Amino acid sequence: MQPDMSRAEWFKSTYSGAGRECVEVAHLDSGLVGVRDSKNPTGPALVFAPGQWDAFLSGVADGSFDKTQRS
Repeated sequence: MQPDMSRAEWFKSTYSGAGRECVEVAHLDSGLVGVRDSKNPTGPALVFAPGQWDAFLSGVADGSFDKTQRS
């Protein structure tokens, strides 16, 4: 079941600047996190459970998604 995102307050990272080529994030009910494409704000959004979002953020912080870190 999709959460109600009609009142979601979407935001972009302060590092994204004024460009629209970014993702937006919203903190939803029950700790869920929504992610959408800023170029298509009325399009679909991904929804992550709190543990999934935490794991993703940890991976970003430790460089797991950095192409230059892969051998």
